[in-house]
Amino acid sequence: MNSPNPLKKEFRVLERNVLILTAVPLPPFAFAYLYTTGGSMSLDLPELPTYLSSGMLGAAIGLLVWQVLAFNQQVRRIRMQETSILTRLRAYSTASIHRFWMLFAVGFLSAVGLLFSERPGFTITYAVCLLFVSLGKPTPDRIAKGLRLKGEDKEQVYDINRRDP
Repeated sequence: MNSPNPLKKEFRVLERNVLILTAVPLPPFAFAYLYTTGGSMSLDLPELPTYLSSGMLGAAIGLLVWQVLAFNQQVRRIRMQETSILTRLRAYSTASIHRFWMLFAVGFLSAVGLLFSERPGFTITYAVCLLFVSLGKPTPDRIAKGLRLKGEDKEQVYDINRRDP
């Protein structure tokens, strides 16, 4: 029996953690959205002051921009490394987790902001957040392209999704 592929193991942990960070903010946002658009439920919630609501919206937008810039900068640094593919994949995983923590924060800011202020901007920030989640979810293809892998390194990354015999 073959020993487990360390790249595959690293990728599966990344995949699981990204899924968790993506899924956790979804129910709070769904509740906030249904509450603000449904009209059949009434909670005695305080209304956020405009400056706080605007600050939360600004923070969510800032995090959306920052996660793109920070992730791309980290990937550029990883590309320049002359290390093993496992080391580069671990660095890519760390960069991805940082990115998804920021998207996680955007999800919660959007949910709380929408629930307490009912501003449609929070729905838009959550929709953009979901767009980044779907376009940024790590896959072997995105890893290979992002790190500009060639030859054996590229094949090893593509082997992550191949089934073992």
